[in-house]
Amino acid sequence: MEEEKKDEQQQQTFDQKVAALGNTPDTTSEFDPKDIEDNKVMAILAYLGILVLVPIFAAPQSKFARYHANQGLLLCIASIAFSVVYFILSAIILAISWRLHFIVSIIGLCGLVFLALMIIGIINAANGKAKELPVIGKFRLLS
Repeated sequence: MEEEKKDEQQQQTFDQKVAALGNTPDTTSEFDPKDIEDNKVMAILAYLGILVLVPIFAAPQSKFARYHANQGLLLCIASIAFSVVYFILSAIILAISWRLHFIVSIIGLCGLVFLALMIIGIINAANGKAKELPVIGKFRLLS
């Protein structure tokens, strides 16, 4: 009975932490509604890898597009950094033994986090929201 209570409390704590990750600041009210409407496509492009350069150079006057370009650039850099670390780590692990390939596969699944963040960003941009991405969204590379 007591062990069930403890498990339930741990689950609630975990659920609260996961909910807190998704609870990022929404600064949509700081942007001009016309700017948002005119630059939704640019904001969406910002989350598609190297296409982050399109809103950076094609819509430098749009605060909304630049906001999402910053988020997309952070995502792109984090994704590239993960890929480099994954490549090095997998080479080391596989040099030890090919039988450890399951570990490399499990680490590779962590890359799905970047896909999830990309989808969150695209949904926010398409809905005209200026909401930070979980974990990485609080950093600023572009002003």
